[in-house]
Amino acid sequence: MRTARAQIWHLPRLAVILWGFTRATPWLPQVRSHWDDLRALRSVIRWGWVRVIREQGRVAGFLVRDGDILHALYVHPMRRGRGLGRTLLAEAKAEAGVLRLWVVEANAAARSFYARQGFVEAARSAGLGNDEGLPDILMVWRGEGEGA
Repeated sequence: MRTARAQIWHLPRLAVILWGFTRATPWLPQVRSHWDDLRALRSVIRWGWVRVIREQGRVAGFLVRDGDILHALYVHPMRRGRGLGRTLLAEAKAEAGVLRLWVVEANAAARSFYARQGFVEAARSAGLGNDEGLPDILMVWRGEGEGA
């Protein structure tokens, strides 16, 4: 498994991975069009915020991070459970003393994953800050030597 900075030619594969989750999650309202998703992915790739992970020569997952804010972490549905998300997250942890992310309250699998990776709940919101308007939870990871 290798990680690398995403390039614009990765955009179609990143979209497939993103849609593998968003289009298959019944509780998640579809508030953006495919075109909106593509534009957003194109922007974060250009800004240098996206890391990809490859498995068997293909991009199998990606992480979007700006400083200490983790915006997204997705793994292709057929590649989950193989440590790809942990690998991407470990790389982000190695580069930042603190990581923060908002996770939708209804996403029990993601909440459990982040808790296993050392993230703790720091705050809750009624969902006013996310596109879907769903209640969410701020989770924070602090590296060694970082204050509470």
